[in-house]
Amino acid sequence: MIKPITDLTDEELCKKKVLLRVDFNVPVENGKILDDFKIRAHKETIDYLINDGAIITLLSHITTIESFEPLTSQIQDILGTKNFSLFENIRKYQGEEANDEEFARELAKSFDIYVNDAFSESHRNYASVTSIAKFLPSYAGLLLMKEIENLDRVIKLPKENKTLIIGGAKVDIKLPVIKNFLGKAENILVGGVVANVFLKANNVDIKKSLTDDSFLEDAKNLLKEKSVVIPEDFIFLNDMILDIGPKTLDKFSEIIKKSKVIIWNGPLGKTELSDSSMGTKAVAESIVNSGAFSVVGGGDIIAFLEKNNLISKFSYVSNGGGAMLYFLSGKKLPGLLALGYD
Repeated sequence: MIKPITDLTDEELCKKKVLLRVDFNVPVENGKILDDFKIRAHKETIDYLINDGAIITLLSHITTIESFEPLTSQIQDILGTKNFSLFENIRKYQGEEANDEEFARELAKSFDIYVNDAFSESHRNYASVTSIAKFLPSYAGLLLMKEIENLDRVIKLPKENKTLIIGGAKVDIKLPVIKNFLGKAENILVGGVVANVFLKANNVDIKKSLTDDSFLEDAKNLLKEKSVVIPEDFIFLNDMILDIGPKTLDKFSEIIKKSKVIIWNGPLGKTELSDSSMGTKAVAESIVNSGAFSVVGGGDIIAFLEKNNLISKFSYVSNGGGAMLYFLSGKKLPGLLALGYD
């Protein structure tokens, strides 16, 4: 059974060396962090450990630059504390992605406790996510527990008045979510590149639009389900579908208005362009106005909602990204299994 850090007493944490797995894989440009949402999400766990007297070392990877060193002062400012050490970019070490147990053993040597607060990395079978738990008493951070509780809740709530909205790309990991929610959601609204696969499977001419033909048969079978709703019209530009059209938006909005629970992952159009972001924005506003319990996730959609000052109006914002999709599809996440999650 998974153990949260709240199971530990003050005495059990005080002066203990804690290795805290976080996800600080943030966008960086010219040495400046562009979006600190992921960092801020871990603040509650970090503050909890520091307030109980733990000596913490934060462990993460980053893909935009080689090292965390030039970002340390910015991270300290975002977290409002300097009471931590920041380990080097963990993916610089071959043993990390290879899930090398000897590497994990060496990593664990200097610490008393391991805490995983990086739900967003928990679908990866990496040394700092899974093997590390074999060598230290291991616990779940506050953010990770929130992710499990909220995502588990929306899966288990009754299907009546529950709506799943799937957009964006990554067809290979989004179709399993749709399949898992058949019978678990009253409505499944599909947009983005994922919708293009359904449209092509339904003999709609999508012209040069992005798609993935390897999933056409899956899409054909899913189209037989009454709960699956695909776009009726679209915004074309240069022979590519870039957004849902007004009829589709009206239909989606009507369904959303009647919903009591909404789960959303992925934009419905190319949100980088103002002309093709209207559908996504309108759907976001419909969700906010519906009063439903709303869970949203995925890097692109979070960035869009932050830009439009809508993110705080959702009931829960998941940091999960790919891990959110894996969880919603019913798959077991290695990082959670390592903590004893059943």
